[in-house]
Amino acid sequence: MITSTILENDRVRLSPLTLDNYTNLRFVATEHKLIQYSPSDIASPTALENYVKTALDQQKKKSSMPFIIYDKKVGAFAGCTRYMNIDFTNKVLEIGSTWIGKKFQGTGLNSEMKHLLINHAFDKLGFEKITFRIDERNMQSRKAVEKLGAVLEGILRKNVFLLDGFKRNTCVYGILKNEWGKIELSGD
Repeated sequence: MITSTILENDRVRLSPLTLDNYTNLRFVATEHKLIQYSPSDIASPTALENYVKTALDQQKKKSSMPFIIYDKKVGAFAGCTRYMNIDFTNKVLEIGSTWIGKKFQGTGLNSEMKHLLINHAFDKLGFEKITFRIDERNMQSRKAVEKLGAVLEGILRKNVFLLDGFKRNTCVYGILKNEWGKIELSGD
């Protein structure tokens, strides 16, 4: 897996997340309740740096590939996402740890970047299945992956602690390569 991969179209550019560029996300990361359904902390500069270091450590172990999201339409950095839990043997990976600023939500940016990630994983990297893990209460994200054609495969009950101590149920969605077609992009 190439760590210098840049994925882009007319709307969005996904570049490798690094210790040199993550500071572009400081203002987005501090938005109130931006990642309320996630076990990750990004709300302070130190927490965000630790978040990025963890992603980069996972990348060294070839289990993750983090990206910084740049919205070309707005001309600003919007958040980050990554390939994670990469299983080369079984040709399965997860798209997750995705967060984008509130002003970018509902603009179509998320759909555009997910299409780039999914197409690249299937067509260039040779994966056969992509999964998404989403807090059961996060209906906005669940609807977004359902619009992409992801199928709810099950719910993992009380399996992840969040920062506030709540233990969430996690919905597991999947898309198989042979199910992925030319789906028209729509708003997030």
